[in-house]
Amino acid sequence: MGLDYTDGCVNYRDVGEFINLIYNKKYLAKGIITRGGSIDFVKNLNEIGNAKSIINLRNRADFNSFDVDYYHFPMSNKIEKYDTSQVEVKKWLNKIIRLFENSDLKYPVLIHCLSGKDRTGIVISALLLILKIDIKTIKEEYLLSDGDVKTAWIELAINGMMDIDTYFNQIDLKKVRENLMKIYLK
Repeated sequence: MGLDYTDGCVNYRDVGEFINLIYNKKYLAKGIITRGGSIDFVKNLNEIGNAKSIINLRNRADFNSFDVDYYHFPMSNKIEKYDTSQVEVKKWLNKIIRLFENSDLKYPVLIHCLSGKDRTGIVISALLLILKIDIKTIKEEYLLSDGDVKTAWIELAINGMMDIDTYFNQIDLKKVRENLMKIYLK
């Protein structure tokens, strides 16, 4: 059975809330970074955590226009996104992660693609690696998604980014961590 894209935002969840559930302790605050699929059928902002910034990873723009900051990072469907060792994927991820260097980025942030599992899963994995979340927990968070998800796919993505300082060498990862943790600790 496929995902019902007409029923709100598929695979929507609060990343901090689920990391805390997996860890069984408070590590990240809730309501800071959310993830999901298409927002084309979302009627109200409260359905997507009252996002103040939306990062769209799909190739096309969102149908709905809410009063939030929009960021669009498309990538060709012809590129294997889970293979983060590819130059195109690395450039794409670096553009997205660079956004989190900005102290003026408005939170909560919703990161979404069509199904909220593939492109979104890779970006969330990158952010969690930067926040020094252990790999077992990152995989568990990814596998919470409905639809076709495989441990081997997210392992491929994580392995390609494993040396996080080299992978994101043009980004101030300390600043990204500070910005995220400052928000998470509020």
